[in-house]
Amino acid sequence: MRLTDLPLRQPAYVDVIDWNAISATDGQRLREFGLIEGADVEALHHGGLLGRGPIACKIGRMTIAMRRAHAAAISVRIDDRDTRA
Repeated sequence: MRLTDLPLRQPAYVDVIDWNAISATDGQRLREFGLIEGADVEALHHGGLLGRGPIACKIGRMTIAMRRAHAAAISVRIDDRDTRA
């Protein structure tokens, strides 16, 4: 599922990031914020008119606002790591 489709306040983790869909500068900035495969992520708020604007996300312990186009390049999985054997 894409980060844009993740229900609000649903803990998940980053599965795959399509770095080709994000500019090199923006990709570097997102990496500096801790956005990497395996990172904990949670969508907190959808901004803009009708929720079509930036997405406030919690990455690890940091909260950032992310462009919707960048969030669409991020695939996430519901956090089921605690239940894996």
